[in-house]
Amino acid sequence: TQAAAGVAGVIKMVLAMRHGVLPQTLHVDEPTPHVDWAAGDITLLTEAVDWPETGRPRRAGISSFGVSGTNAHTIIEQPPVVVAEVADDAGPSSRMAGALPHVLSARSPEALRAQAAVLSAHLAVAGEPDRRTPEPVDLAYSLATGRAHLDHRAAVPAGSTREVADMLGRLAAGEHLPAVVTGTVDDGRTAFLFTGQGSQRPGMGRELYAAYPAFADALDAVCAHMDVHLDAPLRDALFAQTEKRPLDRTEFAQPGLFAVEVALFRLLESWG
Repeated sequence: TQAAAGVAGVIKMVLAMRHGVLPQTLHVDEPTPHVDWAAGDITLLTEAVDWPETGRPRRAGISSFGVSGTNAHTIIEQPPVVVAEVADDAGPSSRMAGALPHVLSARSPEALRAQAAVLSAHLAVAGEPDRRTPEPVDLAYSLATGRAHLDHRAAVPAGSTREVADMLGRLAAGEHLPAVVTGTVDDGRTAFLFTGQGSQRPGMGRELYAAYPAFADALDAVCAHMDVHLDAPLRDALFAQTEKRPLDRTEFAQPGLFAVEVALFRLLESWG
């Protein structure tokens, strides 16, 4: 949870608001002496307590301080109480509210429009009195999982079957709809996204280094470039199992992560 500490804090406070409980302050044996706790109305909670009722919405401030200097603070507020109306014939649509993506694909733009026209006509007929109208969630699920994924694609966001039929009909007519996403799958270039500082660990890459020459060669090449700028060999810092961990130091953590990530890419590349 190191990289997701801010998200965890938001989740924790939302649950605290929902249950009306101020959670205990964790990992604190005694308050810091560097704060004058008597000067203001603030305290550390040694145990969970009920959230006081003040007649105003509950609010909480959440801070996240990143090791690289990234600081964020957000204030969240208790939402207004909404009494949900339960329909007498709650069906599948009650499981999902809002617009759902209804996806289509075909081998050509013309075939995509033709498919949209066929489905639009089918939904229009399904809406007649003696026919069952499919629920939007069932329709979206079947389109996403029950058909082949071909090169020319469209995604129609809609919250009702009637809306799906209308937008598909307009798509079939060649009309441009800002809400509808269309595109073509091609043989585009591959990109890799690697994580940053905070994910390093002692021994990372050691077993891959021993097992795969492609990984080892790439790691050695990067380490050779880095070692001229460091006061100890980078590979030794990566594979160290000592109590004093070199990877806790930024000058080893960042180039070490870069070296492992380059080696991972070269290993994947060697596999095609």
